[in-house]
Order: sequence, then structure tokens, then C-alpha cells
Amino acid sequence: MIKRKDLSGVIFSCFSAKSRVGEPFFKEHLLCYVLSREIETFDGSTYHTFKAGELFLYKRNTLGKFLKYPSNGLPYKSISFVLDRDFLMEYNVGRKSERREGNQVVKAIFPVPTDSLLTNFLHSLSVWFDETIPEALINLKKQEAVLLLLKNYPDLANVLFDYADPGKIDLEAFMNQNFKFNIAISQLAYLTGRSLATFKRDFEKKFHMSPHRWIKTRRLQEAYYLISKRGRRPNDIYIEVGFETLAHFSHAFKKHFGENPSALRIKKPGTS
Repeated sequence: MIKRKDLSGVIFSCFSAKSRVGEPFFKEHLLCYVLSREIETFDGSTYHTFKAGELFLYKRNTLGKFLKYPSNGLPYKSISFVLDRDFLMEYNVGRKSERREGNQVVKAIFPVPTDSLLTNFLHSLSVWFDETIPEALINLKKQEAVLLLLKNYPDLANVLFDYADPGKIDLEAFMNQNFKFNIAISQLAYLTGRSLATFKRDFEKKFHMSPHRWIKTRRLQEAYYLISKRGRRPNDIYIEVGFETLAHFSHAFKKHFGENPSALRIKKPGTS
């Protein structure tokens, strides 16, 4: 069973079976509080696990994968807030919350400190999702969430009130961290601070092949390493490296390497 209700950017989720929920491009900040069980997230380089009672933030203009884990007959439940740029700009009019020098958070996904005020506030929202709530009241609750966040974590102002679009960044480093994510080339271009045409031109110059071809090759190389050197099974890693189905992965792997992924074994010293 999957239950999801969105009250204008305040979202209740309930999953009674293990669920892989896409590979989203987070155009806006997403604040998530785990009510029960746990969620595993991946930001391109690091896996994070958040359990019941923990709060974390997906930073805007980042990529992420996540798995929601129910267990022992209990569903995964969470409450999330979409903190979009327009809302935050309107929130900060008159308040002028100041960004703090030298405390910029650069991680895509990171935990947020809580206290009893914040956790009680978040739990109190559970009863809202069976009611019809006026838009103005929902907006006030989102403002309350931000006030409580900044009380516990003042450095978060550096993240929430940074409204800039991505600047031009190192293409090779970005691609080597994010090749496992299935998003449009136009979104990759945006995240590297380039137009689509400039992205393609810079990519060809750096890698000497098209983005699509490089991404597929890089995924297969990673899969080969995980299977042959780390002893991982093909059906355990095909999603991890960016393929949607095991059949597509197996076909592409055999075409590229000349053998099925299931035929690989960890090579022992002295063997060929």
C-alpha cells in the first residue's frame, strides 16, 4: 500500500512495502521528518540512513535516490515540507534573516538538529491529512517550521536564503559523482551552470564522446568493478549503477564486455 497526500507542499507519505522512489532532481528544498521506520538516501557519493524521529533536508538543485523501508509489520511514514524559493523569499521579507559567513552547507542531503518544540510540532501535523485545511493556515505552518528550524540550526539560513541558480562548475568532477542518476541531459546542463548547447560542447571536448554514450559506458564500468572485484550480484547492483531493468542491464553488459554479468567471478591471485 502506498498513501500520499499533499497539502500545498506539506506532504504525508505512508509505504507498507519497501519502495524505491525514483531518482529526483530536487528543484526546491525538501525537509523530511521520519515518523516511523527508516529511509536510505544516496546523494551521488554517500549513503545516509534516517530513522524514526530524525529530520533531514534535501538541498535544492541537487540529485538524490532513496529507499523507504517498512519492517516488522509497520509502514514507513514521513511528513515533508517543500520549501520553494518563492515561499522563502516571501517569508524573509521584513525578517531579513542573515546568512552567516564561513558556515555554508555544501552537502546535498544532511541531518537537521531537532528539539522537543520542533518534534512536537511535526508530530502534531499528522492529524491534518484527514481534514480540509485552508491554504493560509498551511502557509503559516510552513513559516512556523522555518522559524523552529532556524532556532535550532542558524547556519541553515545559508542554505534556505541562497536563491542563486547553479554556477558553472567542474564538469568532470560533477559527472563522475552523478553518472548513476537517471535525469534529462538538460537538467545535468542546468546543474553544471551551462546551457544545453554549452554543456554538450564542453562535454565532447572533455570526454570525446556524447553524454549519453559516456554515461552508459561509465555505468557498465562501475558494474564490472562491483561484480568482478567486490563480489556483488548483478540483480543487486543494476539499479544502483543507473539501469532501470535487469534485462536491459544484462543486454548492455554483454554487448559491451562480450559476456553475461552473471558469468563474472571474483578473480583470485594467480588466476586469469
